[in-house]
Order: sequence, then C-alpha cells, then structure tokens
Amino acid sequence: MKNLRIVSSSLRPRQAYRRPFSSVAAAVEDPPNKSPIYVAATRQHVGKTTTSLAIMSGLQKRFDRVGFIKPVGQVCLTVQDEWGNDIDVDKDVVVVRNHFGLDHCPYQHMSPVRIPPGYTRDYVDGHITSSSQHEDILESFEVIDSVSDVTLCEGTGHCAVGSIVGASNARVASWIGGKMILVANGGLGSTFDELELNRVLCDYHNVEVAGVIVNKVQHDKYEQTQYYIEKALETNWGIPLLGCIPDRPFLGCPALVDLERLFEGSFLLATKECQKLKHYSVRDINLVATSLAVFLRNLRSNQDRTLYLCHSSRVDIMLGFLMEYQRTKALGKPWEAALVVCGREEYELPDNVMDMYLKCEAPPMLVCREGTKATMERIMAYTPKHNNEDTHRLEIAVNHYEPFIDFDLLLERTGNAIPAAKSASA
Repeated sequence: MKNLRIVSSSLRPRQAYRRPFSSVAAAVEDPPNKSPIYVAATRQHVGKTTTSLAIMSGLQKRFDRVGFIKPVGQVCLTVQDEWGNDIDVDKDVVVVRNHFGLDHCPYQHMSPVRIPPGYTRDYVDGHITSSSQHEDILESFEVIDSVSDVTLCEGTGHCAVGSIVGASNARVASWIGGKMILVANGGLGSTFDELELNRVLCDYHNVEVAGVIVNKVQHDKYEQTQYYIEKALETNWGIPLLGCIPDRPFLGCPALVDLERLFEGSFLLATKECQKLKHYSVRDINLVATSLAVFLRNLRSNQDRTLYLCHSSRVDIMLGFLMEYQRTKALGKPWEAALVVCGREEYELPDNVMDMYLKCEAPPMLVCREGTKATMERIMAYTPKHNNEDTHRLEIAVNHYEPFIDFDLLLERTGNAIPAAKSASA
C-alpha cells in the first residue's frame, strides 16, 4: 500500500462480503476458458478510467501479459503505430499502453472503432453498418486476446453509450463474451438505481454482470455505504461488491495544463515545466475584484495553493503577481499560486506585460479568451481526465484504488485463473 493516503484510519481494504461467493480463483497450470473483463460506468464522471487503471495494475501483478482494448472510442489522439504510421486511437488507449508498457498490443487493434464528428450521421444514413463494426471489434479483440493471458476492456461511459450506432457497451460486451464490471459513484439509493438501469441492459444482451465497484465514497459514510451496497447487491441480484473506494478529492482537481486544453485559444506561461502540472480544486479559486494593495496583502498572507482569476484589463494585478513571485523566491519561500487572466478576446494583454513574463523567471499564468464569469463557471464544472503528461496523478490514482479492489473475487467471477507459477511467486 505504498503511497496510499487514507484520511480515516478505519478505511482499510478488506475482503468483500462473501457468503454466496465462498471459492476464490484457483491457481492452475492451464487456465480454463477465460473471459475478457469489461468495465463500464453507470454514468459520466464516476471514475471508470481510474478504476480500469487500477485493475490493469493489479492484473499485471498476477499475469505475465495483460491485454487492453477500448472497443469504441470517442476522443482520439494521433500516435505512431509500430511501423511509424500515424494512426488515430482513443486517448485512454494511449495512457494505458504507455503507462503499463503494453508493447505486445498493436495500437491499431486497441482502438478498433472510433466515433469522430459526423460518424453518427454516417451510421444512420447507412454508410457504416453494425456488421462492419462487429467484425472490426471482434478481429481486434481476438488479436489482443491471443497474445495476452487476460484481456481488460474499457467501455465508453454507461452501458447504453453507443446505442445510436448499434455499438453500446452492453452489446459490444456480448460480441466478445465479456463479463461486465459496473462502476458507480458512492451512495445508496441513487447508486443502486443507476446500477439497476445498467444491469437491465446487460441482461437484455445476455451479458453477465460479474460485480460492482463503488468509488468516491464519502469518508464519514464509508462503512455504511459498503455494508448496505453489499447487502443490496447480494439480496437483489446475487452479485458481489468487488471494491469500495473512499474518495480522494485530489483526483478530481485539474492541473494547469488541463485548463489550458479546456479553453480553446488559451496559452499557459510557465517558466518551469513542473508548474504546468500543479493541481487546483474549485475551493482554491479566488476572483480578484480588489485593489492591488488588498490583493498583495492576501497573496502574502495566504500560503495555500490558490488559483486567482482576474480580467485582462487588470495590468496592475498581473505585474503585482509577477513582482511578488520574484520577491518570494528571493527569500527562499515556496510558491503555490497561479493566475488565470480572462477576457483576452475583448482586451488584449499589453506587449510589455507579455515581454516581462517571457523574459524573466515568472509564476504560472494562464491567459484565456473568455470572460471572467464564463471562465470561472467552466473551471468549476470541469472534471479532468487522465493524460500521458500527468504521471503523478496516474500513480496516485492507481495506488489509491488498487488496494480496495478484491482481485481474487474479481478473477473468480470473470473466470480468469492465475497461473500456478505466478501465484506461487506472488
């Protein structure tokens, strides 16, 4: 449990409630017919990708070669494949392949179906068929699975996402014979309601739900949530709770580089590369609507990490921010603040201010086109996603999630047995 930080000492990983699930995954020389592990969410922003990262990490400790595929992708990046050709793949594929070193998985087969703008219209118009998607996904899965001891599949959103193009998560899982793991946010009534909606769709497509992982559970309700969700799952469905993960607010905090991507036409001025990866929560936002003197007094007295917002017309605030940074660094004190300058579309920054930030050691400053109100609203509503650059957040996410997942039960429920040699060395 290295690097695991738990706020309450009572929140410790423990085995899931197992009365109906007494056996554990056996270690055998020749595993039986394995099933791909398919991870889907109950709705958006519940931590599906983070859960997939943690499962991948745990699987790599138990198997020599773990495959990964995201059958249907929406947000893509251009990368070079094994032959040096440019290829578009889902962004999560890039993160997983690079972070876990999955060189045995060809890029082209890790992201077989991608849905760029216009794809849905082409499908409805008949230019793309369900059978062609089915063939592409099945071929790619078979290639990945044939060179892997176990294959992890990450869905896109909840089980119905992709329905309009005939490739919902539930349907795709049925194509490849996957066992579904549903990921939901912590809670009781609303959590179970969302799980039920997704379970029904899985049943419709004859996809077995192997278990549930509940995350982002409030610390003061952790034991209550774990107990009652376990009991409800067992009583109503006969399905186990595979993991109950306490909330780690840091994982929902965007870095400055995330905000730079969020605002089209923005640019980030940062002297040091590490400044781009500093994270700020919505509680760290402070709108500057005071005089320069009051702002500087607040800046000097507040040593916490703070994200200040000001309008691009406030040249005094920008220069004061720069001067205070240099004074603080000269005293050998740490600096945690960043400045977001809003409204560049209507009020361009003076050239002399830009020159000062570019020619000397400067604090991080993000310059956005949108106005102050719109910028603040978008930051407060934004949920950051994992990316290749922010390896620090990736490692924290995996280290936090993985110990709370019952891998023995997960493997038992998905029909994947740990090889005897690997089990003995674990």
